[in-house]
Amino acid sequence: MSAKHDLDLAALIRRGDSIVWSQTCAEPLTLTEALVAARARIGGCLAFVGATFSQTLQAEHADFIKLSSFGGLGENRRLIAQGALTVLPFHGSELCAQIENGVIACDVALLQLSPPGPDGNHSLGIANDYMLAAARRARVVIAEVNAQMPWTRTSQDLAGIKIDHFIYTDRPLIELPRGQITNTEKEIARHAAPFIEHRSVLELGIGSIPEAILTTLRDRQDLGIHSGVLGDAILELVSLGVITNAHKKIDTGQITTAGLMGTRSLYDFAQNNPALNLKPYSYTHAHHVLSQINNFVAINSAIEVDLTGQVNAEMMQGHYVGATGGLVDFVRGALAAKNGRSIIALPSSTKNASISRIVHQLNHGCVTSSRCDADIVVTEFGAAQLRGQSIAERIKRMIAIAHPNHREQLTRDASNLVG
Repeated sequence: MSAKHDLDLAALIRRGDSIVWSQTCAEPLTLTEALVAARARIGGCLAFVGATFSQTLQAEHADFIKLSSFGGLGENRRLIAQGALTVLPFHGSELCAQIENGVIACDVALLQLSPPGPDGNHSLGIANDYMLAAARRARVVIAEVNAQMPWTRTSQDLAGIKIDHFIYTDRPLIELPRGQITNTEKEIARHAAPFIEHRSVLELGIGSIPEAILTTLRDRQDLGIHSGVLGDAILELVSLGVITNAHKKIDTGQITTAGLMGTRSLYDFAQNNPALNLKPYSYTHAHHVLSQINNFVAINSAIEVDLTGQVNAEMMQGHYVGATGGLVDFVRGALAAKNGRSIIALPSSTKNASISRIVHQLNHGCVTSSRCDADIVVTEFGAAQLRGQSIAERIKRMIAIAHPNHREQLTRDASNLVG
């Protein structure tokens, strides 16, 4: 193996190779920047990227890099709109297996690792997700060891992974600031909070809605976390002793997640923290794992929900802006768990209430989650409990939580839904 401060990627990557690299805030920026710079000399390659929050990739790079992703998250939305990235819809729980079996090809894996920790080994730092599967599949594995990446207890997961080349850097990780909580999000949180009891185990993403919900839970006792991704919003509840994970049936005493997306405060929290359990998607999103978690509450957002409970988390006005991601995995996992609940939380409307997000028909017929999996839908106007309800009753409850400006039209549109 080689250990250098820079590498000529054109000497390591072959024309036509498929490349996979660490996503979100764990993107190995020095390596991806080098790839973009070397793309013409490589002569053309493919890259599968996860959610992207850097400006490294630009539309003009499609001249030699054919990009694909599982969704339009972060900067991917821009790249899709510019015709530079295509979407391959996958459930989060599938990604590791699809890389392992070659459906998502990987000849070259680009990792970002921490410096060696107390055990003398590098770690995966702030993200586990699907990169172990990529590294096992790849012909060439290249690691960027960043002095600013926290060491986490994922070093044992790297055992058996052959890393062919290292580069060493010292640069800030990508940071995502905390969301701004508006009155709308506060009202959504107020209606969602009653479904979260003491000792609940939460799955939630990042952004203003989950952050607002967490701020309403300061009086809860012994909450747990099992989630695909986490942001800074958990830190307050950990410091207050609200999140203890003490009553989780599995991973007792630990916060389980596949990745961290936040600020330096969150990354410092991760440093050598025995209470942080970073696992791959094949574990965090797996139905057989989620179904074992008593009192599991899955909290997810959506672009729109129809009157029967179908969810669109991918398309907006004909454009791909979201992802299937882990939504269906967590919804179904929660409903299979003892005392589990699934909450879909979203504002009732957008663009100054001119467009309803409670709809008669989903955008372009895009059904991310079916009506059979609907449980609770929450807007700033209330909570609609749909599970076990007839279509007629669902319509009534959904119209009640729509923006008042749209209820009359939704009532008219609903007339053809019920025989």
